[in-house]
Amino acid sequence: MRYSNRSTMHHILQGLFGIVFSYCIIRYREPIGAMIGDPEWAGKVGGIYNVLIIVGIFIFFWSVASLSGTTDIFFAPILMFLPHRGSLQ
Repeated sequence: MRYSNRSTMHHILQGLFGIVFSYCIIRYREPIGAMIGDPEWAGKVGGIYNVLIIVGIFIFFWSVASLSGTTDIFFAPILMFLPHRGSLQ
């Protein structure tokens, strides 16, 4: 399969790498959490293990959006709160 645009291949590789990375974060959350430690702010979210699960899920959805080319739609609600990117053009 040939790709005419180099950025298309970049988005596909970025998405696949992100999916694998998010799986590894969720799968190995206990050793990663033991290595990082339990910071005080993570206790408000449920501990370092829950923070790693949330980060893994976010990376997974970002990767799927990168694969499908919909990162602008995925980040639209977040970008509306930034002052310089408030309007969707």
